[in-house]
Amino acid sequence: MPRRVLTGRVTSDKMDKTITVLVDRRVMHPLYKKFIRKSKKYAAHDETNLCKTGDMVRIVECAPISKRKTWTLVERNGRLIGSAPDEAIAAAEAQPAPPAPAPTL
Repeated sequence: MPRRVLTGRVTSDKMDKTITVLVDRRVMHPLYKKFIRKSKKYAAHDETNLCKTGDMVRIVECAPISKRKTWTLVERNGRLIGSAPDEAIAAAEAQPAPPAPAPTL
């Protein structure tokens, strides 16, 4: 089964080897057919403490590392991370990154 790959923004880097990633998605309301923005936070493993708050990252699903942490950092600001597992990098390369959201005014 393929691993899920998500793209989001780092909201916290205060923990050691862990970042919090906010992933936004757009969902159509079933009755009113209006697009709604939904978001969720994920705890991801950052082995080298490389990411800072505000970075755009891609994370890939992995085996549980701790109680809440089942995601691994693969890409930061469009560049692959060398310390990521090889199968995680292959899964991330198989799914292209989505286009950046349009700026809101």
